[in-house]
Amino acid sequence: MNAMPQPPQAQALRERYQELAGQSTPRARNAAQQLGVSELELVAAGCGCDKVVPLNNDFRGMFADFNALGEVMALSRNDSCVHERHGTYETVNTRGHAGLVLGPDIDLRVFFDHWHHGFAVSQNGRDSLQFFDRDGLAIHKIYRVRDNEGEWHDWVNAHASTEAPAWPELQPVPKVGRKQVADDVAAFRADWLAMQDTHDFFPLLQRHKLARQAALECVGPDLAQQVASDAIETTLQAAAASGLSIMCFVGNRGIVQIHTGPVQNLKRTGPWYNVLDPRFNMHLNTEALDKLWVVNKPTADGWVTSLEAYDRDGELIVQWFGARKPGVPELAEWRELMKSLCTTPLREER
Repeated sequence: MNAMPQPPQAQALRERYQELAGQSTPRARNAAQQLGVSELELVAAGCGCDKVVPLNNDFRGMFADFNALGEVMALSRNDSCVHERHGTYETVNTRGHAGLVLGPDIDLRVFFDHWHHGFAVSQNGRDSLQFFDRDGLAIHKIYRVRDNEGEWHDWVNAHASTEAPAWPELQPVPKVGRKQVADDVAAFRADWLAMQDTHDFFPLLQRHKLARQAALECVGPDLAQQVASDAIETTLQAAAASGLSIMCFVGNRGIVQIHTGPVQNLKRTGPWYNVLDPRFNMHLNTEALDKLWVVNKPTADGWVTSLEAYDRDGELIVQWFGARKPGVPELAEWRELMKSLCTTPLREER
């Protein structure tokens, strides 16, 4: 297995990290921000790590082999929300633009165009696989949670890079420009009402070249309306009290990670609102919330409602749905809960 090279920038970064770590024990993402570098560079320099092994770039092949690791903890996040799920990588499909991992525990949508760097990392006795975008953003991490050190290291050996290690070159990912106002609101609304599946929504935005939150602002309150800033806490507390099964979607440009099931143990820690269940954890920075929306979409199975949180840049942080699968109507209890958050009635007919 190849170790990362030690160019001058790596040594300098390690020294700066050690100085920072001497003052506190920051998480990797926070440490990278404080040091003005990417998390990718932090890992590549071996900051705080016992061992770092570069992986090859066959990410589709890796997904096909993740099942061999058995039960793990899968982590995906964006700047404002962390989603952690224990389970195994069961049914995996890596064909096409978006890969799928389908299972009762680990449920993922994977956009491989954004996967560019991978490492096996050993840090303070904890083993993980960490994957990054071309601009150094952490996309997905997998943590070893079983006593299977030998199998884990066999997997790393099988997927370690055979090329001479090189310091990663960052390539900024340009933002896709989207309109903030629809050219024809009536046409956009008509297309919204013609949807047959929730997955029709992204192509709808592409067709109208419209930013996501701009679409919610223009389509009308019967289809999307802003709700109170504490709506997520209200929703989770109601779901925990009733045992309602819900879905939580958290993602970044390279992945969306999904939890389906009830939530039970809710806890606030400063600005962070948390779900702390045995197999599912979520950590939401409520200070990052700007606008919350209840969104109402027509499908062939009836109306489907979601609670969506956006930051000040209009970026989606987290989505909540009632538990459902294609071909199954939305849970009546969930829809009633979403309606209770709204001041304007939601549309019920096509």
